[in-house]
Amino acid sequence: MNDILRRSTSYPKVLLASALALAQVPALVIAAEPTDPEATEQWQPVPAVVTPGSESSAPPSDAIVLFDGRDLDQWENPKDGSPARWKVHDGVMTVDKSVGNIQTKRRFTNYQLHLEWRVPDGISGEGQARGNSGVFLASTGPDDEGYEVQILDSWRNSTYVNGQAASVYKQAPPLVNAMRPPGQWQTYDVLWTAPVFTADGALKSPAYVTVFHNGVLVQHHTALEGETVYIGKPKYRPHAEAPIKLQAHGDPSLPISFRNIWIRELE
Repeated sequence: MNDILRRSTSYPKVLLASALALAQVPALVIAAEPTDPEATEQWQPVPAVVTPGSESSAPPSDAIVLFDGRDLDQWENPKDGSPARWKVHDGVMTVDKSVGNIQTKRRFTNYQLHLEWRVPDGISGEGQARGNSGVFLASTGPDDEGYEVQILDSWRNSTYVNGQAASVYKQAPPLVNAMRPPGQWQTYDVLWTAPVFTADGALKSPAYVTVFHNGVLVQHHTALEGETVYIGKPKYRPHAEAPIKLQAHGDPSLPISFRNIWIRELE
């Protein structure tokens, strides 16, 4: 009986100790859900007004037009900065393999790019020797240095999948083959996020690319492993803003043509 009494009289002490311990714990504050719809409205900053093109492929009002079918004033020879000398005719420019690649005079970092290209009707050859070209989204040298999205006739033309049209060359095959037949215009709409490097040249964040081929998503925020190389593994070299380059590939097939190229710079 005495043992029972001792235990019963100890309970209030235990409860008091627990209450004191809880008093030391900060109170959990639960914010009340807003009841006013205006509490979640954002009014500033107001987005800038951009007027879309009259057609889906036409440049919007804030675009830099890189080729409008009239001249190559926005382009140069990557080797020496001399004027670009591809052939301009009937509102298009056609690769001249005898003079090599061309690149933009302007340098860019992050951007949205639109370009249209055409494999000539009557193209011959197979694999990589069938309408080969490329768009280098950041050109880091005069030849084939940089980050290439492949241009090729991939209409019923078998080749390695990370080298067909809309691939990140030798890195990432397209999600699907959205190629139209030769003689028809193809479109690329590209969202490019440039790589970022630290002050000592180390890679801080990789490059990313999203590509729509003829309106079909074919690269979805693809992280690049480095610059394009034909043999070996890609790797990064530190660089700042860079031009966009179009490739004059040396395959023996008929050359590719381009039209309606424009770009929107992004933050």
